[in-house]
Order: sequence, then C-alpha cells, then structure tokens
Amino acid sequence: MSGLGAATDRAGLVVPYVATWSGEEWVDHPLVVERGAGIAYADEIVGDRDGDGVLWDRVTGRPGQGTPLFAKIHPLRQRRAMRRLLCQICGSPADNTCHGVLWLLRDTGAPSSPEMLVSEPPICLPCARLSVRVCPALRKGHILLRAGSFTLYGVDGILYRTARPSPVPVDHHAVAFGDPAIRWTLAAKLVRELGDCTVLNL
Repeated sequence: MSGLGAATDRAGLVVPYVATWSGEEWVDHPLVVERGAGIAYADEIVGDRDGDGVLWDRVTGRPGQGTPLFAKIHPLRQRRAMRRLLCQICGSPADNTCHGVLWLLRDTGAPSSPEMLVSEPPICLPCARLSVRVCPALRKGHILLRAGSFTLYGVDGILYRTARPSPVPVDHHAVAFGDPAIRWTLAAKLVRELGDCTVLNL
C-alpha cells in the first residue's frame, strides 16, 4: 500500500501506520512537578511538548523494526495522523468529501450520540474495506461514518497529581485543551470531537 507509513511484516500482513513495532521503545524518564503548575520531564527538551504545551509520552521511532504490536498505538504517528487527517492504515490523506471526513470505529454497543470523542484517526475508503476483512475487532462489529465536523478536542493520557519525591498517576482520561488538568496529563493520543455524523454502509 502506498502512503507515508504503510508496511508489511514478515508474514505479509498489512501493519497500520499508527501501530507500534517491537523495535520501538517507550523511554522511561522521571517526571517532576513543574513549579506546582503541572508535570514535566526532569531532562525535558523542546520536542517533548506539542504546540499547545502538552507533555507527550517519549517513544522511539523505528517503524518496520521488529514485529508489529497491533494493539499498541504509537503516540507521534497517531498525533500526526489525527492532526493532518491522515489514514490510520496507510498514512495517506483520509477520505474527505464535501460531506466530511471518513471514520471507521469499533461498534461497542454504546448508545449513539450527535457528538462523540474519538482517538482513532480517520481512514481512506480502500483501507476501510481492507480493515473490516482482516481486523478481528472490526469483524465483530464496526461503524463507518462521515463526520461533517471534527474539531480538535484535547488529548487522551495519564493524569498525575503532585507527590514526593515525584508525581504519581491517578487516572486515565480524555481531557480538553482548555482544562487546567491537561498540565497534569502525560498524553498518548490526540482526540477529536466528531459531529454532524452520517452512518454509511460498506
């Protein structure tokens, strides 16, 4: 498959652009309380935060090295796909028409609502067709929809609180950019709020 990051493993399976590989490592660096105003890395560098000042998980970038970890999402590639509206599978631009952007979500059985928060990046139509054939979770149930609005909402990650000698995790949550709690959150995924959704059928 073409695109920024589509790959295949040794068995020839298509590996999503946003998936993590076993050759990529979560870098464990100590967190500190930043003047009582949130968390920071003790050895923080500019690249640890995004343009909104949010602190992100440190993960090495070695796509294609090792074996694919399909259930583990790579924070940087997920954030890039969400921000640029790239297909989560092939890394090319997602399907986008005058009616909105295409999303393929697992059907959790939860009641539908006019607006929803998602951390799954959008998708292109060929990859949507492929995904429902090969992904076990999607074969159990999926929802294909086109969202007319897809506002950047915030991040999904681990909430910390102040403690000695270092801050401690207390919850996993999605938090809006305007919420002060985002300064205490170590982000792993970017979140969009979808609205004006139309359910489609493959």
